[in-house]
Amino acid sequence: MSVITYREAVRQAIREALISDDRVFVMGEDVGHYGGTYAVTLGLLEEFGPERIRDTPLSESGFVGAGIGAALGGMRPIVEVMTVNFSLLALDQIMNNAASLLYMSGGQLNVPLVIRMATGAGRQVAAQHSHSLEGWYAHIPGLRVLAPATIDDARRMLAPALEDPDPVLIFEHAMLYGTEGEPSQDAVDLTSAAIRRAGDDVTIVAYGGTLRTALGAAQVLAAEGIDAQVVDLRILRPLDTATIVGAVAHTHRAVVVDEGWRSGSLSAEVASRITEEAFYDLDAPVARVCSAEVPMPYAKHLEDEVMPQVDDVVAAVRAMGA
Repeated sequence: MSVITYREAVRQAIREALISDDRVFVMGEDVGHYGGTYAVTLGLLEEFGPERIRDTPLSESGFVGAGIGAALGGMRPIVEVMTVNFSLLALDQIMNNAASLLYMSGGQLNVPLVIRMATGAGRQVAAQHSHSLEGWYAHIPGLRVLAPATIDDARRMLAPALEDPDPVLIFEHAMLYGTEGEPSQDAVDLTSAAIRRAGDDVTIVAYGGTLRTALGAAQVLAAEGIDAQVVDLRILRPLDTATIVGAVAHTHRAVVVDEGWRSGSLSAEVASRITEEAFYDLDAPVARVCSAEVPMPYAKHLEDEVMPQVDDVVAAVRAMGA
């Protein structure tokens, strides 16, 4: 396989889904003529036409609701929400309809809907477009929440997501779209976390855009003689607790890296599960490295100061005496 970007990996996955299943279509703001805000759907309108690549009005509640209706009607919609902050305008549709209809109908109504959205900071788009709200959605029963951090996951997660009879949310960190890699032909499951780096001294748990931060910290620590294991959550709901706990039981120390705000964050849930299920394996309290609890600044030096950085993770590991 040739080297491709994360963006191209997602596009290939969408194109393959459109070819293999006539029920699949894409809808969202600027997905057609513009080619997608992040150029993910570039060229698909010309290949598949406006019936299957549908530009929508600027109304997230409206077009997410239309996607839910299409899914109930037997279609397999891929709904693109431009950025995660705009998904708040469709939160009622996602939580009260997509996630709840199976239960509210007594098991009669499945909603096989995939919603993709860009997430995360690092692009100097300031306080209203830099959110990491994956943890909010991972709180909601009835949803499966994915965070592909690698080229392989970006390329392979969509197909099983479309086969899921229930709604799946895919969070693509916007800073990953330009990264490059060589995809494999390996299948990807939607149940397991992945160990991206083996190590014996400390476990660093990350996901999405923070995986690069965790791997960078592991490289710095290796030069100091500290062997860090890196776990990529990949699936945020349901969490693969067994892999997390097993990794921590091996190293006896854990640092959780999360671009979300610390209070009520996904990192808090992961840290809690480690404490509940691996307490007697721990040689130090679980540490967390999160974004500062402020609206994201526009200025680049301030944005960098707010977000988790390699040095922050390295400092957290050193502080626990690994």
